[in-house]
Amino acid sequence: MDEFQFRDAPDELSPPPPSTHREPGNTELALAIRKLAKSSVLVVGDAMLDRYIYGTVDRVSREAPVPVLNVDREVAVPGGAGNVVRNLGALGVAVAFVSVVGDDQAGSDLTGLIGSQPGVEPWLLVQGSRATTRKTRYMAQGQQIMRADREDPSPIHPKLAERMLRILRDAMLATTVTVLCDYGKGVLMGDLPSHIINIARSSGRMVIADTRFDFARFAGADVATPSEESLERFVGHRLITDNAVAVAAEHLRKLHNFGAVVVNRAAGGMTLVDESGAMHLRVEGPDGGDISGIGDTSVSALAAGLASGLDLALSTRIAAIATSVVLGRHGISVAREGDLLAAITPQGSALRKIVALDVAASKLEHWRRDGLQSAVTMGRFDSLDAFQLSQLERARRESDRLVVGLERDTAKQRGIPEAVRAAQLASLDSVDLVVLIDSSDPAEFLYALRPDLLIAESGQPGAELLPTWGGRVMSL
Repeated sequence: MDEFQFRDAPDELSPPPPSTHREPGNTELALAIRKLAKSSVLVVGDAMLDRYIYGTVDRVSREAPVPVLNVDREVAVPGGAGNVVRNLGALGVAVAFVSVVGDDQAGSDLTGLIGSQPGVEPWLLVQGSRATTRKTRYMAQGQQIMRADREDPSPIHPKLAERMLRILRDAMLATTVTVLCDYGKGVLMGDLPSHIINIARSSGRMVIADTRFDFARFAGADVATPSEESLERFVGHRLITDNAVAVAAEHLRKLHNFGAVVVNRAAGGMTLVDESGAMHLRVEGPDGGDISGIGDTSVSALAAGLASGLDLALSTRIAAIATSVVLGRHGISVAREGDLLAAITPQGSALRKIVALDVAASKLEHWRRDGLQSAVTMGRFDSLDAFQLSQLERARRESDRLVVGLERDTAKQRGIPEAVRAAQLASLDSVDLVVLIDSSDPAEFLYALRPDLLIAESGQPGAELLPTWGGRVMSL
């Protein structure tokens, strides 16, 4: 086993020297980020269907001492390698996706979700006797109260593996980088990874091995992207310092002939170890932030960078920026080009407050989980005069977090453009999030966020919804 091989390594192992890679400026980073959408990536691995069932719990069942979830809504998204595809698509990357699903409803649903994404060419092969991997998470008050999994981790049928290899030979010719996503669900078992790596090498294509398990099966890959947790399993003990991570990564690199190792350390940042040495990158995000799916986001950004012709160091920096963007967002999220650009601008921390409705909803659920009260107010905010500023500050004092629903520009309402108004609001310390809304129907906005407090003028449309989830209304 790998973890014992490290223990038997020579005692004189020392950390690799600091990397000689230079640090790019924001202008160079911005130009690099804009190149990502011109790339193409092949993704191979375990596809899953992730379902989220949201609701509220206000009683315990009489049948057993378990909570009763009053279901409000259900959301299904691609998981596993499918989430890597989703993240690449969010960056505008052209993606070919090869995986295996079962001949069941979950497989059909997953095929539909993947196929509906623009710029994705799916090759989802069907194995009749196989169950599609699916994870169902039950969420209440921003917390996961239970998860139910159904999976078949056995290797896929040998004939299906042969068919995959035939497809991959052609798909590699149309893409630049191949990502092998191994979640231990049966697609990349046995010697299939080594065959894929050999095909890529003969085709002159780069391979990224994103695995949490048997690194030896992916020997010879250009880049390995273990999580810090999987690297700790490899060495058999905790890795506390940067030097400890670098030593372990260098040993892993040499043992399995990887060109480089990029370690995803979640909120601890990222570590790149290659022939030139070690480079440690920090990420920005809340302490104890939600790390769901950040590994998929970082490997997607890394692959997009390499596929667009960027060097490994610059691609890793972009992956670290993408990690910062999604760190702390509740649940599975993606980083888009605009998010990355906003994160590197001098006003990045303020502009990152301007989010889409689904992102705001996830953020509020995260706040609720942390026991924080949220307030919402709405309006056009054409001019931030002293009165409006005092009202916003008052609204913020009434809660732990303040979200502003900013009315969009319309043909009948002309004034300061919505982008300028949004930036002005986002620059205020009293405002935590800004969401552009349709003034004619604020109900969708309110229902999606379910704030604890709505601060509004008398007669505000949608105010009647607040009591349905225990919220309250306060007049200005």
